[in-house]
Amino acid sequence: MIQPAKLLRTAVLTIALSALCVVGASAASVGVGTVNTDALRLRDSASTTATILGTASKGDTVVVLADAGNGWYKVDYKSVEGYMSGEYLDIAQKADVTIGYGLVQSDGATLNVRSGPGTTYSKVATLNDNAVVNIVGIDNGWYKITTNGVTGYVSSDYMVTCKDSAGSRGDGTTAVAVAASTSLGQQVVDYAKQYLGCPYVYGGNGPSCFDCSGFTSYVYRHFGYTLNRTASTQLSNGTSVSKSELQPGDLVFFKYNTSKAASHVGIYIGNGQFIHASTNTYTVKIDDLTSGHYANVYVGARRIL
Repeated sequence: MIQPAKLLRTAVLTIALSALCVVGASAASVGVGTVNTDALRLRDSASTTATILGTASKGDTVVVLADAGNGWYKVDYKSVEGYMSGEYLDIAQKADVTIGYGLVQSDGATLNVRSGPGTTYSKVATLNDNAVVNIVGIDNGWYKITTNGVTGYVSSDYMVTCKDSAGSRGDGTTAVAVAASTSLGQQVVDYAKQYLGCPYVYGGNGPSCFDCSGFTSYVYRHFGYTLNRTASTQLSNGTSVSKSELQPGDLVFFKYNTSKAASHVGIYIGNGQFIHASTNTYTVKIDDLTSGHYANVYVGARRIL
């Protein structure tokens, strides 16, 4: 049985599901930052020793939310808030850049869309609370947006960024829930990738070595979830998901040379691949799920988030 270790985290995630973003980005932006180095880590505080939340590549853009001092900025990268060193960001208050989706947060009121970045510009449209639009630029604290064929500007005070658009998928599941699950799932994947190359040791629980279920348990524990200890018992965690519906962060299971329900487990990372503590190379590595050995011994998947 999954038991979130932190009730507050659970409450925050529940609220965020209804708002499309698992990690709600702060309203109001300073500008946009462009990564000018090969890889720039997003951390949970303004320190090089802080936990890594993700890694941006050269040319990626982030929404700059605040100057955190000492050369650091609080930013929103792919709808996840964190901190990045300003040494590796080119900051601009104005830029035409594709940021993603924006969710209106106006406490039930309508939000005016202006022809320019300020309240003195003419109104070209209005948006209802919780409306979703495309954010295509930033201009001195205003988001440049497109919606229903109209391009205009809205104050970033009344909008948060999101990873996906809202609406029904046609199967009874809203894209709101799917986007939220995917966002946190990607965080799980990004965290797991930090341990690529870490040695496999039977019984290893991390962080210096892992066995397969020790690895999945360790990664999920970081996000406040407790999994059962073995691959076969982790099959009772979460909910079953079909192979065609796999999302980043789902547990994937395999069975070979055993009478147990499963003998191996990893974490799906997308594009038909998964990350796991491998007994073939005795390291944490990424392998293909769609062909070869692991495709032949695949037995199922479970969604934890």
